[in-house]
Parts: sequence; C-alpha cells; structure tokens
Amino acid sequence: MEWLFLLDKTVIAFIAFAVTLLIATYSTYAERKVAAFMQDRVGPDRAGPFGIFQPLADAGKFFFKEEIIPNTSNKFLFIIGPGIAMLTALMTSVVIPWGDTLEINGRMVSLQVSDLNIGVLYVFGVVSLGVYGIMIGGWASNNKFSLLGAVRASSQMISYEISMGLALIALIMMTGSLSLKTIVEQQHSFWNEGWFSWNVFSQPLGFLLFLVCAFAECNRTPFDLAECDAELVGGYHTEYSSMKLGFYMFAEYINMFISGAFMTSLFFGGYNFPFMDDMGLSQNWVTVIGVFVFFLKTFAFIFFFMWVRWTLPRFRYDQLMRLGWQYMIPLSLLNIFITGSVILFIEYIK
Repeated sequence: MEWLFLLDKTVIAFIAFAVTLLIATYSTYAERKVAAFMQDRVGPDRAGPFGIFQPLADAGKFFFKEEIIPNTSNKFLFIIGPGIAMLTALMTSVVIPWGDTLEINGRMVSLQVSDLNIGVLYVFGVVSLGVYGIMIGGWASNNKFSLLGAVRASSQMISYEISMGLALIALIMMTGSLSLKTIVEQQHSFWNEGWFSWNVFSQPLGFLLFLVCAFAECNRTPFDLAECDAELVGGYHTEYSSMKLGFYMFAEYINMFISGAFMTSLFFGGYNFPFMDDMGLSQNWVTVIGVFVFFLKTFAFIFFFMWVRWTLPRFRYDQLMRLGWQYMIPLSLLNIFITGSVILFIEYIK
C-alpha cells in the first residue's frame, strides 16, 4: 500500500501548494481593503463585485508586462534571485500540520505533507536560505539602491533570526520536541490540569519576541527598511519588472501566511480548539472543523500583520538594529533562563 501513501502525500502537497498561492494572491486584495477601511476609503471596487477579481487582474498585468533586464546586470543571478525567494517561501509549508487525521476507506490520512522530527529546524533552515534570493537579486541588479536594500535585508534577517531561534529554544525546552505535529498534539486539551494548554499562556514573552521577529523576517512594517520607498526607491527589487517583481511580492505574502501558520502551530494550539472532544462528532468532522479553526487563527495573524502596517511608522535603520541586538537578544536569553528555572523548580517539588 506504499503507492496509496505516496498518492495521499502528493495530493496533500498539491492542495497545500495551491492554497498557499491562492491565499498569497488574495492577501494583496485583503491588504488593500484593510488599508482602505483604516483610511476611510473604498479600496478596489472595479474588477468584479467589490473588486473581488482585482488580484486576478494584477496577476494578468504581471504576466503580460514587458520584462526588462538591465544591460549592466548579472543576467543569470538577476533571473535566479526571485526564483530562490519564491522557492524557499513555498518549501516551508510541507511541515505545517494543517489538520489532524481523516479516515478514508479505513485508512488514516494525516493532513501534513511530512512529519519531520526536526520540523522546527527545517523551517529555520529554509527561511534562512530565503535571504539569498534577496541578496542575489539586489547585488545582480548593479544598482546602488538595490544593493543597499539587499544589505539591509540580509543584516536585518541575520540579526532577528538569532532572537527568533532563542525565543523558540525556551518553547522547545518545555515541549521536548522539534516536531510541529508533536508540539500541536501537546496542546490538544484547552484545559490541562487547571492551566490553559496553549503554549502562548506558558510562553507569553517567547511569543511576543517571536512575533516581533516574524515582522522583521517578513520585511513588514515597521521593519520594511529593505524596500522603504522614501529612501531606496524600491529597495532590492528596484530594477525588477513583470513576473520577477511579482515573485518577490508573492514570496513576501507567502512568508506572511506561513509565519501565521507557524505561530498558530507553536503557540495557539494549531488545529485544536476548546471542547473538541465533547462535541460528539465523528473524527472526520472534528478534523474538518479543526482545519477551519487553523486557517481562522492564521488569518487573524495575517490581519494583524496588515493592521500594524497601516498603523505604525517604520523604524530608522539604526533603531532597527539596536532593537534586535540590544533588546531582543537579551530578552530571549532572559526568557530561556526563566523557563529553565521554572522547569527545574517543578522537577524539584515533584
């Protein structure tokens, strides 16, 4: 029955790929609508009812616009840069547990492409490669604004990846596992011996640190120094046009979606929801509701990303780096120390 297992995983991988692209595409529409709501405007309203087809019109524009490659650029690297950014963004979704298991013809099918026992490390490894797409694209453009944006992006990501990793060490100390599936299953019951079992309640400082680092990793306001229009024209993608520019933009929205899904899995119980064991429904129905709940939590994070963008001004670059090195890293180390002390104290009193 190995071919059935491969078929299941292929179908799940294809669905995850399609859903990720669809959500990234319509995140552009959602961002415009959220911005319009906060600025008392209407937003897109021409392409279809309520402008619902605007992302399709934008995609068509990207596909059919003239593609311009500067004569002085390194053409091979100029072309491969957006591809690396898009590829690394899409690769992270394979370890996300989108739901529990479905029973199909007597077989239990897990709604996860691959349950790696080092899933957290896999996500970090792939995300750290994404900076090469930005750095290569900025350097290959042979444009000083692009290069400055690429240097800013790489410095920013390296700085905040340290804090992000340290914030997760405290969580891993508590869960004892690097598997996202295991971490989600440990948050199964909303009540656990009188305490909320979601990790956000046991690791509030770790979650806050991870959330701030996620903004910096995704180059979102107030950490969008890599592409700030007022200083660097368009940042690392100044010289890009057509679908290559679209790849960079889609990669940003895919990273935002995956960041929301990752934080949902780590801190907010993933597909678990209160009283899921007391509903009296079949396993399949509970799984379907769990998938819906998972995406609802993820969409809440996406809305928060957009809300912050249209609410807060961006930092200066020196403020950005000072926050990362002088505040985020010490707080992450303090969180590890506090977590370790609490774990030792609990073991001692037992």
